Amino acid sequence: MNEPALLPRRLLVAASLLIAVIAIGTAGYALLERWSAFDAFYMTVTTITTVGGGEPSPMDRAGKWWTVVVVAFGFGALTYTVLAGFGYIIEGHFGADVSLRRMRGRVQAMHDHFILCGFGRVGREIAHDFTVEHIPFVVVDINPASLDRAAAEGLTVMHGNAADVATLQAAGIERARGLVTAVDDDADNIYVTLSARVLKPDLFIVARANAADADRKIRLAGANRVISPYTIGGRRMASLAMRPTAVEFVDTVLSANNGQLLLEDLSIKAGSEWVGSTLVELFPDGDEAIVLALKRDGEMRFRPAGDTRLRAGDELVAAGPPAAIRALEQRL
Repeated sequence: MNEPALLPRRLLVAASLLIAVIAIGTAGYALLERWSAFDAFYMTVTTITTVGGGEPSPMDRAGKWWTVVVVAFGFGALTYTVLAGFGYIIEGHFGADVSLRRMRGRVQAMHDHFILCGFGRVGREIAHDFTVEHIPFVVVDINPASLDRAAAEGLTVMHGNAADVATLQAAGIERARGLVTAVDDDADNIYVTLSARVLKPDLFIVARANAADADRKIRLAGANRVISPYTIGGRRMASLAMRPTAVEFVDTVLSANNGQLLLEDLSIKAGSEWVGSTLVELFPDGDEAIVLALKRDGEMRFRPAGDTRLRAGDELVAAGPPAAIRALEQRL
């Protein structure tokens, strides 16, 4: 959805011209006929609209000549303004402005959401997964055609360059949970990452890398994770060729439509009542959810012991039936 101007230039010019004619006409009547400001304004409006309404008092010759001038210029200005207004509506500007304001309202109401930069082939897949998982997000793109496709799918969109600070602020980066930049150009992904990191130092950022040497540069720019679609695609094809059943199992677990087993990552926040508790207390015997891994200080520990005490900042990877995972989230 391309972001329109709040009012087309032609309509602004027409409205300004009409206001100027009314103001000059009012001043002329007040000066020539010694009428009050309201009477002069009333006479100007009724003259321009040709509805008539009677003169506040009999006019002399100068006043009548002034009326001729007001009719000539005023009716033309009024007609031009009306035509510009109809064009504004018929050409779709009015509906676009309404949609734009609605989108801005939706973005302003978002909290703990993701900002998805770029709605190409990769961005569209990311948006699909976010939608299936019921994760709130806003699509930011500078390409009007991409935004039109996103808006047609019912997504919240925002037109602009994601590398611009103003655009990210308008997308609610201060309230965002994370940012995913999936633009086709590596330089753009670097600029987006830099801008986002400056605006919110603790934001979780996932960035796309296209060239082989872009990974390191994007990480230096501040990305938490860097993904190369080509590298991932190649590894996945190799894994499917060598271990098809294992890959199918992982895909099933990660699928949002899977109703038997979910894989979820959970965080132990600072100040949580679970800080200092053991894993067996969080995952008691008989609980259908199990912990597969614990990430602490950048190190991944697989199948940690049950007596491991939790610390603030710990990240857990848990698996289990959907009901058990949701219950675990509620406990946390």
